[in-house]
Amino acid sequence: MGVSTSAPDKGIAVVTVDFPPVNALPVKGWYDLAAAVRAAGADPEVRCVVLTAEGRGFNAGVDIKEIQRTPGHDALLGANRGCYEAFAAVYDCEVPVVAAVHGFCLGGGIGLVGNADAIVASEDATFGLPELDRGALGAATHLARLVPQQLMRALYYTSRTVTAEELHRHGSVWRVVPRERLLDAALELAREIAAKDGQLIRLAKAAINGIDPVDVHRSYRFEQGFTFEANLSGVADRVRDTFGRAGQDSAIDTDKEQQS
Repeated sequence: MGVSTSAPDKGIAVVTVDFPPVNALPVKGWYDLAAAVRAAGADPEVRCVVLTAEGRGFNAGVDIKEIQRTPGHDALLGANRGCYEAFAAVYDCEVPVVAAVHGFCLGGGIGLVGNADAIVASEDATFGLPELDRGALGAATHLARLVPQQLMRALYYTSRTVTAEELHRHGSVWRVVPRERLLDAALELAREIAAKDGQLIRLAKAAINGIDPVDVHRSYRFEQGFTFEANLSGVADRVRDTFGRAGQDSAIDTDKEQQS
């Protein structure tokens, strides 16, 4: 359990997240993920990083139960900062990052894949921001990198999800494959990237980040300010308590039912 790194092929590092039961990451988990991605990208032998997960889904966002059971705002601040660090680590990774997504990709998961360089998804993958149902705000910055502006707004306001195939039609998902083919498909793309000159691929990553029309760090940090405002006003606790009574597992199951 936790975050691990492996090297299945020359030039490729695979960072795997495993926080049962639904990969809702605690504060430490976000920091561990950030550290693993940064370390992989800093390795001069690595030319591409694959970000994947074990279990039922890719990522269910922040561990809300940790926030609820921690007095004061320390857990909330820790989650905000941890998410910021993890999202930034993916975006700023010195080499391209390929996200291999299965099952649900929610909340913080959107922050990760929205900052990735490419996404390969399984046929059962769904993507969304249920933040308004969880007493939070944020990651619209990253959802806007996956879908057009008006669709992003509609998804954000309704907390609805989209399928991997829908994102493939928008061009933000590279390939959609059967679940059992997911890691192989991600590694195929990673090998193609890793075949390039190591120094040149790092220059390419820096160049592409440099021409990005949106400063993702500042944009996401701006969003986070409203999350904290929602907490200070009390509205976040009211919404989060309602969500907590339903439970994270049932929320994810409801998300799946919306796709049927």
